[in-house]
This record gives sequence, structure tokens and C-alpha cells, in this order.
Amino acid sequence: MKKYLFLYAVLTTALLAYGYARYRHETRRLTQNQDALASGIEHYRTRLGQEAASVQALRLRCAEFERLRAEDAASIRRLGIKLRRLEAAAKTVTATSVDLRAPVRDTVVLLRRDTLRIRDTLKLFRWRDAWVTVEGRIRTDSVACRVESTDTLRQVVHRVPRRFLFIRWGTKALRQEIVSSNPHTRIVYSDYVKFER
Repeated sequence: MKKYLFLYAVLTTALLAYGYARYRHETRRLTQNQDALASGIEHYRTRLGQEAASVQALRLRCAEFERLRAEDAASIRRLGIKLRRLEAAAKTVTATSVDLRAPVRDTVVLLRRDTLRIRDTLKLFRWRDAWVTVEGRIRTDSVACRVESTDTLRQVVHRVPRRFLFIRWGTKALRQEIVSSNPHTRIVYSDYVKFER
């Protein structure tokens, strides 16, 4: 009888230890998610002067992602990808703002309406650099403009270790670093979701 009681005590202790470890892991994950949601995006410049941003990663399960980010989940499904096969999902929003001055030059255009010739002045402008191209026409009654912006976003996800004095261990958080190659672009919003199994 003592043998069975001892076996029961060992099994109960093992189950409690396993449950406690799972509970602790889940609490840590939820705490990191709250920190990620509470902290905003951090903007900085790289050594080369490029715009960069840093954001802490969310760690969600598939059901949580589907409930909290229904629009993103629907767009992923439209791509033909099942949510349970996802490892991570990232979304970045940028805004390009350029203050420019371009010379305006006159061009005369002859319009033929029936047999009457009408002279119409047309003003053209063009400005460009390595990332943005702006072209336009100004008429007496209208303006037509075309703006093209090219940007490359480099995204890196890395883990931030826990620290005590000089000892590093485990994972404190996952962070996503985003660097924009376009100097006119500012990273407005970014999030990174890592899926937990």
C-alpha cells in the first residue's frame, strides 16, 4: 500500500511541476505581449543616416491571431495559406513626405477646334532624386501630377536575452528592427506577430 501511495505522490508532484511550468511560460508570454502592446515604435537613425524603427514582437496563438487580427487572417487565407502553417506575420506602414521646389517652364500648345486655332500655355515641372520622381502639368484650368516613390524595407527579427550583471540567458523579448533605404520615408507603424504552438 505504501508503494502505491509513494507512486501516487510522485505522479502528482510531476503533474503539478509540469502544470506550474506551463502556467509560468504562459504568464511570461502574456506579460511580454502586454509590454509589446504598451510600448510604441522606437525611431532612430542608423550610422549611415537611414531611418530605422524598432518594435517588440507579439507572441500569439493561431486562435488569438484569428480573433484579434481578423482582417489580416482573412488576407492570409485569400493567399491560400492556412493559418496553422504560419510561423510569423509582419506588417509595416510607411509614409513618404518630400518638400520640393521645381522650376516651371512654359510650353505653347496649339489646339485645333474646328477651323479655329487656340493657343494654350502649358506649364511643366519635373523633379527627381534616387527615390522619388515628381512630374506634372499645370494648365489654366487643371493640374495633372504623377509621383513615384521607391523604397526598400529591411526587416530583422532578433531575440533580446535576459541579463543579470554580466550573465545573459533565455529570451526576454523578440524585437523587429526595420530600416528604410528612402530618406524621405518615415516608418509610421509596424507589428510583428510570432505564432506559438
